[in-house]
Amino acid sequence: MGDHHLAEINIGTLAHPLDHPAMAEFVALLDPINAMAEASPGFVWRFTEDGANDATGLRPFGPDVIVNFSVWESREALWDFTYRSDHLDLLRRRRDWFTHMRDIYLVLWWVPAGHRPDLAEAADRLALLRDRGPTPEAFTFAAPFPPPRAASAPA
Repeated sequence: MGDHHLAEINIGTLAHPLDHPAMAEFVALLDPINAMAEASPGFVWRFTEDGANDATGLRPFGPDVIVNFSVWESREALWDFTYRSDHLDLLRRRRDWFTHMRDIYLVLWWVPAGHRPDLAEAADRLALLRDRGPTPEAFTFAAPFPPPRAASAPA
């Protein structure tokens, strides 16, 4: 385990309210996919609403926007879960459940191991990526940055 872990948040605008029949399959898949994430190599933490197994009830980015927010040991661990597991099937079907977002909706950033970012930090990183493009402080899978180097110990 390194000195830094990779935080990510991605947001999506719902095509329908979660209780709409068109969203039933997505809602039914939340618990199994979240459990799969938690069992994945390199998983560290995921954000959930108090008393819930997900964060779908929290809407910090708007009334129709839900968040997925987690921390992983490495970029590779998150990539493998996202694109090399059954999670990929959900990504392929995102247009069934979410509207197209014109703005950037996913940001990655490094956090010190053990740090649990909050929604304010995540919103700041998303805004930074939108304003400046990829930087070491806020980036994407397509334009990644390595973790910060550990501070050298005094000689």
